[in-house]
Amino acid sequence: MTATNITDFKAVSVAGVTEYIQLLLEGDENLRNIWIIGEVSSARQHGSGCFFSIQEPDGSATLNAVVWRSQLPKLSVMPKVGEQVVVLGQLKVYPKRGSYQLTTWQVLPAGAGLQAMRYRQLRNRLASEGLFDVERKRPLPSLPTCVAVVTSPQAAAWGDIQQTLTQRHPGLQVLFSPAIVQGEQAPRSIVKAIKRVGDDGRADVLLLGRGGGAVEDLVCFDDERVVRAIATCPIPVITGIGHERDESLADLVADFCAHTPTAAAEKVVPALSDLRYAQAQLLQALTQVTGMQLSQHQSKLQQLYQRLQQLQPQSHLKQAQQAQQWLTQRLIQAISQQLQTRQHQHQLLTEKLATLDPDSVLRRGYALVRETSGDVVIQAKTLSPGDHISIRLGQGQIEAEVLSISEEPS
Repeated sequence: MTATNITDFKAVSVAGVTEYIQLLLEGDENLRNIWIIGEVSSARQHGSGCFFSIQEPDGSATLNAVVWRSQLPKLSVMPKVGEQVVVLGQLKVYPKRGSYQLTTWQVLPAGAGLQAMRYRQLRNRLASEGLFDVERKRPLPSLPTCVAVVTSPQAAAWGDIQQTLTQRHPGLQVLFSPAIVQGEQAPRSIVKAIKRVGDDGRADVLLLGRGGGAVEDLVCFDDERVVRAIATCPIPVITGIGHERDESLADLVADFCAHTPTAAAEKVVPALSDLRYAQAQLLQALTQVTGMQLSQHQSKLQQLYQRLQQLQPQSHLKQAQQAQQWLTQRLIQAISQQLQTRQHQHQLLTEKLATLDPDSVLRRGYALVRETSGDVVIQAKTLSPGDHISIRLGQGQIEAEVLSISEEPS
């Protein structure tokens, strides 16, 4: 057996090995954009950025990381020792130190913290669109004829809702639209159930209900698809989701929110017993108001009657009648006087007209002479011997010829 000479081996430099490792790590597509979850074990602020490390909860593995200063304002949360985080970044090799670290672009809270952050972000975005505004909420119908219910047919909530609706309003039409209300398939199932109700068109109001449960079982009611389905539902929506945490986004967008399915069922329809009691109260109030008004009107009528007696309208009427008779007599007297005056004036005018009547003058022996042209002859000088004239007498007419003319009276 021959001993091997050490010079027969090809040695690789430290830089060569480091460069090879760098090519492997930084060239791997899976390591260029990777999400890593862990617990922050150290964090140190520096002028160039934040240097921190994350590790497994049991300390079995640790990864160094850095967030450069330009990226710090973009982080959702800052790394804090002891907190669970999810970080996004790329693995980088540093040849001089012979180490690698994660160049970080984003840090998010892990677990419940991440869920809470996503809830706040979605809530703020939907609120900015006005979906939670009080002004857009519709009033529930006071006496619906058909109520639609969206919940799971296997859930106890469905039985509670049925029992409550039957007890409060027997004979009410209930339109059941089943849905999955827990798990990954729940949001899509709830959206379809709400759409079925809207397409059907019979219901006056929709009740979306589910009993209480763990927080993770109720996340479907924070799903954006469910929120928008409630917002666009053509009829008012009331939610009855039993939970102990803050209101879900479905509660915020609904037209009315009750914290249990039973409370929602009690709100959506009035109890017949309550309606009968309210009717009796209204009837009693109406009777009282009517009696009071009748009494007031009777009192007012009595006052008016007494005032009428004081005014003695019969006496005033008799006086008015006497005054009317007196005025009538005066009017008759005035008309009679005017008639006599007009008759006397008529007689005088008749006599004057008779005096001026030409026929009357002719009957007294006068004559009316006319030329052949028809003009009345007033002066003799207007005629000439030989002219033909007509002479009208009191009775009859004479045709004559002028023999001579004398201007002097004979």
